[in-house]
Amino acid sequence: MKSVDRSYKKNKDYYFIFGLILLVLLLSINTDLQEYSQHELINIPEGFFYYTFGVDTMILISWLMILFFRKAGVILFPVFVMLHFGLHNYFLSTYLYSDITVLFLFIGIGLIAVIPRWKMLK
Repeated sequence: MKSVDRSYKKNKDYYFIFGLILLVLLLSINTDLQEYSQHELINIPEGFFYYTFGVDTMILISWLMILFFRKAGVILFPVFVMLHFGLHNYFLSTYLYSDITVLFLFIGIGLIAVIPRWKMLK
């Protein structure tokens, strides 16, 4: 069985794509932080932030799992991003374009980097 080549030289596209996904994901987390700092002014329930920051943490963990070539991360990442989108839609009735962009980048570009390595993953 061939092992996965984890050298940076042969995987520049892989790390670039997931760096771009992280950048857009950080925009979404920044939105959560801004809402938390203004939650009294805009009447957001305080429990919402426990859920949201917990899901943000799970998204980052699944992103790291993808970066370290784990199949579970590939499955959990879009699930947690959609859960984050659903929380914003349910509690605040907001449509986060950053979450949709993260999903587009992951499905449209990220899987192009992951699928060729899928058979080589453990």
